Amino acid sequence: MAFTPEQTKLLSAKLSPDSIKSREQAGRKLSYIEGWHAIAEANRIFGFDAWQRETVELRLLGEPSVGKDKNGKDQWRVNYMARVRITVGGVVRDGCGFGQGIDKDVGQAHESALKEAETDAMKRALMTFGNPFGLALYDKAQENVGHEPEPEDRLILEALLTALNQAGSKDEVRIWLGGQKREINGLSPTQRAEFDRALDKAKSELPETLSEAA
Repeated sequence: MAFTPEQTKLLSAKLSPDSIKSREQAGRKLSYIEGWHAIAEANRIFGFDAWQRETVELRLLGEPSVGKDKNGKDQWRVNYMARVRITVGGVVRDGCGFGQGIDKDVGQAHESALKEAETDAMKRALMTFGNPFGLALYDKAQENVGHEPEPEDRLILEALLTALNQAGSKDEVRIWLGGQKREINGLSPTQRAEFDRALDKAKSELPETLSEAA
């Protein structure tokens, strides 16, 4: 399977800082992405029906142990490892993960550990596809973490709006490109002609539908 140019672009994009979470572990601050976010990115990039997830191994690590919580009550501790396989077309990637469940109920401890192990393994498998799945976090410098530059069409629109606002002085200038609706107050005939030429040029360069801008 060959990824489309658009998919390749998305897989090569930087990881948005907005999707990164952090937690303290053994005195260190760890950065990660959440499991639901990894699934959402897979749906967005590959397509809802174009990728598969399969748990190929799930193993209990040792026997469950019982200890005491901070209040002196019994609590169970359970550890699991998992191996999850992600398939996208003909591309197959595996990932291994670990999960630990701690609960006063041994069944709940098992459930928590299983879920954590499978999610961890899934994220590790998806990570091999690129930055949107957390690959950028494995680089200590995190050079591929950041916001992508604004799309060219948005820059063109902002430049056009700036020019139109200057042309109209303090008069109201609004543009609706998607619905082909526009409202212009106070422009002189010359400014109106300039506006019409700029608008026609924008229509040929911008996508068919743009959100309302003012």
